[in-house]
Amino acid sequence: MSENEAVGASGGLVTVTEGEFAGWKCWQGDAFEERAGPFYEKLDENGEPVVAFRAEPRHMNGAGFMHGGCLMTFADSAIFSIAREAMDGSHGVTMSMTSDFLDAARVGQLIEARGQVTRAGGKTVYARGIVTADGKPVLSFTGIIRKIRR
Repeated sequence: MSENEAVGASGGLVTVTEGEFAGWKCWQGDAFEERAGPFYEKLDENGEPVVAFRAEPRHMNGAGFMHGGCLMTFADSAIFSIAREAMDGSHGVTMSMTSDFLDAARVGQLIEARGQVTRAGGKTVYARGIVTADGKPVLSFTGIIRKIRR
């Protein structure tokens, strides 16, 4: 099984068993996210969510830097990992997302997102975060998620 194949046939969040991201979890069953990523997540030593992927040539724009749309797609995915606890088991949709590009990311860099929920209640969760490339900030983002019950 390759590093991009996670164990679990029915979809959902599954544990990766091999490769650089062994022990992390990966969402399976979302065709767009699987094609854009895959993106991996875990809780860090402080119990805070961290989401990551390794930058590949397919993530780059014509100038050789990571495409802004790739960074924003990653941030949009990461915000749901950051907000997972506040979502209380609900599905959700992104109502609003803003981002500021801070620097370029390049092939081979470890891309990570970390953040926090700034407000949650009722059907709405507000969160913010930062995306880094090898520890250097490349994108800041804020987002609003609307909870949708199953």
